[in-house]
Amino acid sequence: MSGLGPYAEPRYALGGCALRPLEAPEVPGLAQALAAMDPWLTFGYSAQRFSSYLSRPDPALRRYAILVGTDLAGVVAVRYPWLHGAYLELLGILRPFQGRGLGAEVVQWFESRSFQVAPNAWILVSSFNTRARKFYGRLGYVELATLPDFLRPGHDEILLRKQKQPPPGGSL
Repeated sequence: MSGLGPYAEPRYALGGCALRPLEAPEVPGLAQALAAMDPWLTFGYSAQRFSSYLSRPDPALRRYAILVGTDLAGVVAVRYPWLHGAYLELLGILRPFQGRGLGAEVVQWFESRSFQVAPNAWILVSSFNTRARKFYGRLGYVELATLPDFLRPGHDEILLRKQKQPPPGGSL
């Protein structure tokens, strides 16, 4: 397996969407849309900051466009390896595609790949982002730690983890 381990494949077909590497022409519009959405809007992230994040070289980070048919529906960025598992560094579903189950589908893909090689799947969520906290809680993520003032003074981040479950009657 390469340094990207379970995320080495360039394309993935999921039930309601597909993932493929993010392409440079998609970055400006995607960056603009993400900067206008919470939690990033609350933090004042600019489209330029997102553009830089989405396009800068980083060998441990895979950035995928989330596609519904040929339409760009969002982005997912996965860092691997990270603390005996993988870290879902960014999941952004664009507004017209929210509420369709795409986020849950992408998170399940993320977990299935991570659990092939490690016992943990990690996510960080802003404490004020109650919608995201409930979403990840429904998917089985446990809040492990509060990181005070992690991204901005006055705002806490919550570290979430989901552990690989042993097979029935067996061990990992």
